[in-house]
Amino acid sequence: MMTPLPAAPRVFAITPERRALLNTIRYAEGTWANGQEVGYRILFGGSLFDSLDRHPNRVMRTARYASAAAGAYQFMPFTWDMVTRAMGIPDFGPESQDQAALFLVQRRGALHLADRGELSPDLAARLAPEWASFPTLAGRSFYGQPVKRLNDLRRFYEQNLAQLRNEAAAVWEDVAIRQLPPACNDSSLSCQLERVGGPSTAP
Repeated sequence: MMTPLPAAPRVFAITPERRALLNTIRYAEGTWANGQEVGYRILFGGSLFDSLDRHPNRVMRTARYASAAAGAYQFMPFTWDMVTRAMGIPDFGPESQDQAALFLVQRRGALHLADRGELSPDLAARLAPEWASFPTLAGRSFYGQPVKRLNDLRRFYEQNLAQLRNEAAAVWEDVAIRQLPPACNDSSLSCQLERVGGPSTAP
C-alpha cells in the first residue's frame, strides 16, 4: 500500500536530475528516439499516432502482448485519466507528458530520490510498479515483462545527467557574461576615469 503523499504542485520544476530520470524512463520504455519529440508520439509496439490533443486510447498488439500504452512514458489510459484529473493537464503534448511522469514518480515516493542525482536500486525499484521496464530489487520486472538491467539504465542516466549539467552550466555562464557592464570604448571623461581605476563622478 502506497504512503499518502502531499498534493502535487500545479507544475513540477524540471532540473537536470529530473530531466535525466525522465530521459532514462524513455530509454527503458523504448521511446527515447535520440531525444527527439517523436518519442512522445509512440504507441505500444512502436507505431506512431498523430494528434497530441489527447491520449489516443488505442489498443495495439504484438506477438505476446496487447496494450493501449502511449507516449514517451507509455501511459495507460486509466493512469492518464487519473493524472489529468489530479493536475488539470490540458492535452497530451510533451510538456504535459513530462509533468504527468513526474507526478507518477512523486506518487511512488521517489521524487526525493530522483533529486539526489543517482539512479539507485531503491529508486529503480520504486518505479518498477509504474514502468515495467524498470527492475525490482530482485532485478526482474514487476509485471513479468522484458526489463532493462540496472547497470544499463545507470550508465544511460549518468551520461545524460553529465550532459544536461554541462548544458545548464553553459547557460548560466552565458547569462553571467550578458550581465557584465559594457566595455568603455569612447574617449569621454567618464571612460578615462574608469580606466585609471575608479568610477566617474562627472555629471
